[in-house]
Amino acid sequence: MRIADLVLPVFAVILSGWIAGYSGYLSRALADALIHFAYNIAMPALLIVTIAQEPSRSLIDWRFLVAFGGGSLLCFILVFGIMSIRISRSLASRTMYGMAASMTNTGFVALPVLQAIYGPRAVLPAAIATAFVAVVMFPAAVILLELGQQDAHDPRKNPMSMVKHVVLNPMVLSILIGMLCSVFDLRLPGPITGYLGILAGALTPCALFAIGLGLSIDGLRANIGPASVIAVIKLLIMPLIVYGLSVWLGLDPLYTIAAVICAAVPTAKTVYILAGEYHCEEMMIASTVSMTTLVSVVSLAAWIYGLSGLATRIVVR
Repeated sequence: MRIADLVLPVFAVILSGWIAGYSGYLSRALADALIHFAYNIAMPALLIVTIAQEPSRSLIDWRFLVAFGGGSLLCFILVFGIMSIRISRSLASRTMYGMAASMTNTGFVALPVLQAIYGPRAVLPAAIATAFVAVVMFPAAVILLELGQQDAHDPRKNPMSMVKHVVLNPMVLSILIGMLCSVFDLRLPGPITGYLGILAGALTPCALFAIGLGLSIDGLRANIGPASVIAVIKLLIMPLIVYGLSVWLGLDPLYTIAAVICAAVPTAKTVYILAGEYHCEEMMIASTVSMTTLVSVVSLAAWIYGLSGLATRIVVR
């Protein structure tokens, strides 16, 4: 029931956005404005607050990072490679498909699920997973999308111009600011933390509502096949890979459970923000986020039940 309590409201916000757009209550064109706000304001605020408040030592647990991060990267490479070999798509399009299958919603789904079921000790590995998504997956996506844009518009464009676009990207900048604060143990003043927290709090409603507002029945039908395949990879194959890596690396039971649950949550809504910002595969990503969010109500419960044997070993220790 806890899982449904956490995931169903997320899907309900997406549904509310779709109803508002379908009924004409709000213009679908407003989805772009919401995406721009989320991408340039709310998401950077969240990244700064999340990373800056974590001690630098807590952001590095190599075995956990290899298990969770390795599974994420393997799934990205798998989908990106298949798209490159079997289907003729642009670099940006292949990047979005790969990210839809590998970028996971750790902060808004995995962390509260782990905290509710396994207690405060499970928060740290979830925070590490969130930091990996922010520090590795986001910049990688931005770099590939920028390269894709360069190829599409001007293949002879100065490489330094692309580097400038990446470095000055609001997500990359906010990650760097957060990491500097963490590494040098710089504590943000209370008013600044509160200010950033207010902006960060707007990310979830803006992103989820924008997903629904920009979603159409025709687009959902057209993308149901690709979204279903991505959902299987995201909710089944990626957790299996992460579990295998966790066992191979000898992670303790709590960190193994945390790694698998972080891998088994829906596709991050921020993938849709990236898709909207770069105008690439928006409808497919919206369909995938919606589908993985809904199906995860069942699949997450199955994973938690399947890991219950490891959970008893946490108590013993």
